[in-house]
Amino acid sequence: MHNMKKPEKREIEAEFKSLLESYPVVVVTGPRQAGKTTLVRSVCKELPYFSLEEPDIRDSALSDPRRFLNKSSSGIVLDEIQRAPELLSYIQGMVDAEKKPGRFILTGSQQFEMTKSITQSLAGRAAMLRLLPFTIAETKVFKKNMSADDYLVYGFYPAIYDQKLEPFRTYRNYFETYIQRDLRDLAYIKDLRLFQKFVRLCAGRTGQIFNSNSLANEVGVSHNTIQSWLSTLEASYIVFLLEPYYENVGKRLIKSPKLYFYDVGLASYLLGIQNRKHLESHPLRGSLFENMVVVELLKSRTNRGLDSGLFFYRDSHQQEVDIIFSSGNKLTPVEIKGTETFNKDNLKGLKAFKKVFPKKATRGYVVYEGKIALPAEGTDVLPYTSAAKIVDG
Repeated sequence: MHNMKKPEKREIEAEFKSLLESYPVVVVTGPRQAGKTTLVRSVCKELPYFSLEEPDIRDSALSDPRRFLNKSSSGIVLDEIQRAPELLSYIQGMVDAEKKPGRFILTGSQQFEMTKSITQSLAGRAAMLRLLPFTIAETKVFKKNMSADDYLVYGFYPAIYDQKLEPFRTYRNYFETYIQRDLRDLAYIKDLRLFQKFVRLCAGRTGQIFNSNSLANEVGVSHNTIQSWLSTLEASYIVFLLEPYYENVGKRLIKSPKLYFYDVGLASYLLGIQNRKHLESHPLRGSLFENMVVVELLKSRTNRGLDSGLFFYRDSHQQEVDIIFSSGNKLTPVEIKGTETFNKDNLKGLKAFKKVFPKKATRGYVVYEGKIALPAEGTDVLPYTSAAKIVDG
């Protein structure tokens, strides 16, 4: 992403700037190629920048950490900090000696390990932000009038828009270079072919309850291997699990999470979808559309530095709601439909949910592919392009 022509303002920028004024260390994490480097370099133009991906820079940093970190009294940007986690304890010492806000700006494209080491060494000193690929609104600067099918094929990685890259080829390179390289660093993967099969099967289960036993049988590996591969995909921001919402309401509820991809374009690539034509009769088109909307809601939250607050709901009578947004004492049920026509049947799950939580769930939404917003029996029907509004509260 280092050759972006004109860094466009990202929605996360306001939150990033406000953290720089309050915390000595600000960490921006997120998938590779989501635009982290571009963001930090455009906001912190005057600070020296070092990429720890580069072996000579990494060696120089690790051979004399104090000298390296003291290069600039005004602050320093360190890209891909997970390549040199040893620097974190030196940063801690320097921050404790002088708590100047915006002193260390770190980026990283791995969750968990990095988060763990930052929480351990920099607790209370560091603020963390997660930058995901473009939102629908952010793509419009580069490409207007895209249809839902276009988005499902293109996905939301900035380079595809700003460098006008061909999506299928771009995702193939992304998969082959980053995923395989990062994942090999993260997990001991003996058989790359089986691992790739696993990732493709995950794409076929997007928006479904994650069942590691059925995957283990299909791939031909143990249940534990599937669990370890899954956490590797989560750690490198490829997939995430959406937890079910439940309170103790005396109902039998599904307790297993649902699987989604952080980027729908990558999921489409893994399913072999190369263009809009491939989507027309694809059995998973509805799941991909749902995946796109769920991540759009997630981005709206992470871009403001907020917890997602997103769940799904399903009880033993198969009553289900795609998304429950929990905020304060309010529950907002959201049904996602990959159709351009609104149908009253779309309200069934929402009505059932409101009966279970009459006090908390007052307003519901149906997000669909149509272009206009409609009111329908205490529910708002919204075009997917304005779905982010739902979680702005």
